[in-house]
Order: sequence, then C-alpha cells, then structure tokens
Amino acid sequence: MMDIEFALPLIFLTLPLPLLVMWLLPRASSCQPATIRIPFYAQVQTQLLQQANNQSRLQSFIAIIVWLLLVSSAAQPQSIDDPVQLPVMGRNLMLAVDLSGSMDADDMVIGDRQLTRLSAVKVVAGEFIDRRVGDRLGLILFGDRAYLQAPLTLDRKTVKTLLNESVIGLAGKKTAIGDAIGLAVKRLRNEPEQNRVLILLTDGSNTAGSIDPLKASDLAAQEKIRIYTIGVGADSRMVRGVFGMSRMVDSDIDEETLQAISDKTGGQYFRARNIESLMQIYSLLDEIEPIAEDAEVYRPVNELYFWPLSVALILSLFIAILKLPLLSFLTRRKVEHA
Repeated sequence: MMDIEFALPLIFLTLPLPLLVMWLLPRASSCQPATIRIPFYAQVQTQLLQQANNQSRLQSFIAIIVWLLLVSSAAQPQSIDDPVQLPVMGRNLMLAVDLSGSMDADDMVIGDRQLTRLSAVKVVAGEFIDRRVGDRLGLILFGDRAYLQAPLTLDRKTVKTLLNESVIGLAGKKTAIGDAIGLAVKRLRNEPEQNRVLILLTDGSNTAGSIDPLKASDLAAQEKIRIYTIGVGADSRMVRGVFGMSRMVDSDIDEETLQAISDKTGGQYFRARNIESLMQIYSLLDEIEPIAEDAEVYRPVNELYFWPLSVALILSLFIAILKLPLLSFLTRRKVEHA
C-alpha cells in the first residue's frame, strides 16, 4: 500500500508567516499623492469598485491556496511504495558447462525417457538456478575454448534461458577444462572473497585449451575461489549392435584431476551417474553454499513536490488573468481621451 509522507514536515511551521507579516509590519499609507491625472476618474472609480468587490474575495482565496501549495511543495511530499525485500549478500556463483561432443551421449534417464547428458544437466541445473534467489549467477560454456555466455547477474531467468539454448558443439567438440577455470577466475577475482564459487560440469578430461586444469585451480585457490566439480555420465550404457543389445563402457571422466581441482580450492567433487544423483548433488550444493536468508527491507520513494508546485503556478497565472480586464479598460479609456 502506498503512503504519502513529507521529508521536511517542519516547513509547515511557516504557514502563519503571511499573517505575522500582516500583523507585525506597518501598513503602507493609503493616501498617496496622485502622479497621473485621469480626466475620466469617476467612470474608472465606479468600475474599479465593482470589480474589486467581485474579485477581492476570490483572489484572496486563491492566494491562500497558492501559499498552502508552495509550503507543501517545500516540505517535499513523497509517495512510499510497498516494502521490497533485498538480500544482504548472496553468492557470486558461476556455472561452467561442458558442451563437448561426448555430452550428447544418451545415458541419463528421467522416468521412462532417456536423455542426453546435456539435456539432463539443463533440467536439473535449471531448477537449481530457480532456487538461487538473491545470488548473482553467471554462465560459462566450454568445448575447444571457454566462452562467457552470461556475466554475473541477478537475472536468473536470462541465465536459465541461455543454458537451455546451448547445444552440443557450440564451443567445439573437445574439452578445455583449464580454460573454463581460468575464465571463471577472471570474472570472479574482483568479487567479495567469501562469495566466489564455481560449479564445473564435465563428462570427460582436459583435451584442449591453453591452460592446464591443475595450474588453473592453483590460481583459483590464490583468489579464494571454491570450485565444485561434477562428473556427469553413467559408467556404461546399453547399445544396439549386430548381435543385439550390449553394454558399452562410455566414461572417460578424469576423476583424479577433478578431485584434485576441488581439493585445491576447498570445494568438493561429485559423481553424477544418473539424473537422481545429479539432483541430489544440487540439493547438497544448496546446503553447502546456502542461499542468503537475511534481507533488508527497501521501500521505493517517489518525489511528488512538483505536483503542488505546478498547481500553485497555474493558480498564480489565473490571478494574473483576473486583473487583465482592468488593465484593458484603462488602456481603452486612454485611447478614447487622447
């Protein structure tokens, strides 16, 4: 609910000021020597008295309204909107997702549907992104090279959309884990130390890029960036061959390196062999890196002083217009008696 408040309410103490001026200061003398002789004074006097009687009360009333409006404007009226809760401090959390060719393997299952590794990551990571209210999220996609798809932002919807629009091979067919970590370090190093987090998802080992993953993790450790690594993919899957269905080993995840990366930076390594374990990993990450719960209340303030000020200006012009007939009459009589 919107409330109206005055930033400077003490200004209203000046409301009696015109009365004090009228009471305390001496009145101007009403007997002034004539400086202009008017031959048609009797006619002018009759019309002046009639017009003065008609307009005096109206002008006085308008003048009082103008004074009230000017004082109200000087008191700075403001509209206070409904309170909005803002997080005191959230995480600066970067997601790095592998888009290499092997992420197209369809060894992940949701219900009766068989999904590719990337599709499973999109489903589960999308829900994870939705829950991170108050966190600034960023997205890195890597293959042959690492690319910043979304810088750190509070716009979780956009980050989720960009993740869902990613496709296999967008960044190349290989896996540049070291480059992804290096790019994350570059983007996180200027953020508050206690809130620098990288979640890296891959289904392979480092096969491309210009930075060794372990050296990149050393740099991340120096910058106090925690890295949580997730190895995605089943240990084996069923494939149809000449002799029917057979089980094929389809996992080349370099778990030793991923574990070392997490250990160096104070994070953890997780193995996601199916969609259920991937969901459990993200739930665990919510516990390890909790969402900011403390909140500040912010009430948007809109300045309204220009409204009474504008009305006061319009009424002042109206008072001036009321005096125009008298001026016109005096001018016309001067021309007639010239």
